[in-house]
Amino acid sequence: MIGKKLQDIKTFNWVILFILGAVSGVFMEVQFTLGVILGGLIIIANFSLLHHTMRKAFSDQTIMKSKKMALIAKFYFRLAIMGLIIYILITQAWVNPVGLAVGLSIVVLSILNFGIRAAFRTSSREAV
Repeated sequence: MIGKKLQDIKTFNWVILFILGAVSGVFMEVQFTLGVILGGLIIIANFSLLHHTMRKAFSDQTIMKSKKMALIAKFYFRLAIMGLIIYILITQAWVNPVGLAVGLSIVVLSILNFGIRAAFRTSSREAV
């Protein structure tokens, strides 16, 4: 059940990226559109890696204490790499920072969409 919900969020990530990229491509400058697309790709990759790391960490029945530090280290390493990539993209003026921020918010929009849809499904069941 959780796998289906997570797959819905991952699919909607790509749908939002496509929509925002297409709309941006039509109405905004190239650097803004590139920021949206690269920001979206960065955050979707980060979300997928986080899912993989968490799934691997909780898959076996071993004691979590030994894995806790490795899990935290991987999280911070991934965060540092993402920060470095964002820093390079902005300082080299390859992307518009606002477009990058829009792209980086794609996963948040997907999760928000999923939560709103779940709330409406729940409330519609109560009325029946």
